[in-house]
Amino acid sequence: MTESHNSHAAGRPLNLVVVAAGTSVPSSTRMLADQLTAATRDALARHGQDVNVTVLEARELAHEVVDATFTRFPGEKLAAAIDEIGRADGLIAVTPIYNQSFSGLFKSLFDVIEPGTIAGVPVALGATGGTARHSLAVDYALRPMFAYLKADIVPTTVFAAAEDFGAATTDGDEDSLRARTARVGTELSDYMMRFAGVTAGAVAPTRADAGRGRKTDDDEFSDFVPMGDLLGR
Repeated sequence: MTESHNSHAAGRPLNLVVVAAGTSVPSSTRMLADQLTAATRDALARHGQDVNVTVLEARELAHEVVDATFTRFPGEKLAAAIDEIGRADGLIAVTPIYNQSFSGLFKSLFDVIEPGTIAGVPVALGATGGTARHSLAVDYALRPMFAYLKADIVPTTVFAAAEDFGAATTDGDEDSLRARTARVGTELSDYMMRFAGVTAGAVAPTRADAGRGRKTDDDEFSDFVPMGDLLGR
């Protein structure tokens, strides 16, 4: 489902894609994804930036994900979801934690996506679990996977245990789930604004990005000095 946030932004709306890998309805994973989405949308609105939000429920793609694992050909729904991810200016990815790692469905979904699809795309990571003892899984399981996929991961991640959803919050409580999701949403919106217009899935920045201070392939070696010249000096 696609939503549009109305504001007075200049230029095209940014595309925010949300992947929620919860298996139940309702699920705490989707609840966390919704909170991160709202925080990111609010932060972009403060910049006057329009955003289109597309939410992908991994459980609705489960059968096609399994089929694609064996055939390498995505079904219609999965192909449409992959296209949405490929057009993303920002991605929120949230999974439940099972046995100290991401769910098999979550991993399988990203396994069937072509390499390079989310390279350079700003990504916010979140996870849910029964207790806070699983919280480190976000950084030792999710972050390495998305780093391998060359995504541009925002610094802060969010883990929400069952008690986080029912906890009372007070203004200024920096440890509350609301405060943590707000921080991640702000970081993701900043990344999305900074890299808006960079081709999604581009492993290396394009020449057009040079004006934003990001080097192109040619610029990377523009100051290269041959070893012979160095020895001659």
